[in-house]
Amino acid sequence: MAAKPTRPSELGGLADPAEFTAPIAIDGVEPETLRGYLRSMLKIRIVEEVVGELVERGLARAPCHLGIGQEAVAVGVSAQLEATDRVFGGHRSHAHYLALGGDVYRLLAEILGKEDGTSKGMGGSMHLLGREVGFHGSVPLVGATIPIAVGAGLACKMDGRGAIAVSYFGDGAAEEGVFHESMNLAAVLQLPVLFVCENNLYSSHLDIGVRQPSDRVARYGEAHRISSVTVDGNDVVAVESAASELIGAARRGDGPALLEAVTYRHRGHVGPREDVDVGIRRSQSEIQAWKGRDPIARVANAMQGHELLDEPALHAIEANLREEIAAACQRAEAASYPADSALLDRVFAETSA
Repeated sequence: MAAKPTRPSELGGLADPAEFTAPIAIDGVEPETLRGYLRSMLKIRIVEEVVGELVERGLARAPCHLGIGQEAVAVGVSAQLEATDRVFGGHRSHAHYLALGGDVYRLLAEILGKEDGTSKGMGGSMHLLGREVGFHGSVPLVGATIPIAVGAGLACKMDGRGAIAVSYFGDGAAEEGVFHESMNLAAVLQLPVLFVCENNLYSSHLDIGVRQPSDRVARYGEAHRISSVTVDGNDVVAVESAASELIGAARRGDGPALLEAVTYRHRGHVGPREDVDVGIRRSQSEIQAWKGRDPIARVANAMQGHELLDEPALHAIEANLREEIAAACQRAEAASYPADSALLDRVFAETSA
């Protein structure tokens, strides 16, 4: 068993689940915008709960990595993105796809390996695609889409239409060499790329305090002379505000930026369980403490405190979403699998001369 880290946290209170538990600050944010954030985060939460149930029922047989607890990051960043931007994710990207407006039915169909899935049932949970909403792909190899996002950023710069590329990754990917090569190239070429690190303090099963001399990932951006900001990743308004500043600068030609959003996943690395028995610091008491900083509860409580929402309205939103998602799941379960003959058809693509 790895020893509990003894070094002081450079993230300070952001790494302490006993802090930042109060309702978030929403002064100046339009009520309709807040309702949109709340609905989007609830949708992501419920979809991932359904995915967990599909795994437990043995219907979803591909590895499924749930980001329950991390919804504010994707929703806050996506609020500043356009469908013409080019977004890339990794193995935990259900939220990235859905926050951009991705279709729930197509996501669930993909996870179940059905023909109507985002990758025609060939990719499962970790190979999502939704170019119609700006999501250009996710792959399970840690850090693998970071250089692809930089290439997309180069294309955006050459196009000159103001689009940007976004690369989502976790704190574990920041330990990959390709992460640093990609940031260096983006900085040298001043590419419009937003690197978004969802720092949930664990790489798979190992605490960042055991793996790194500091728990603050933004220091890597500073080393590459890239604008870097660390925010409370469980505060959707804080994430959106930071993303607005960094994305606006990238669109204006100021080059790449790094947004570190400190957050926490309620479930384990893979599958629906909470992973309290894999021999590391993560414990039931720690998970429960972090649930006290739940991003959905904090925005809902803030809205109720400002009389923008009441309990019946919150329950109605949740009930409508659960009904909508249950119908999508039922339809996905009944959908057809791809024909065996399609297996090789989708390995190669025809290209024009």
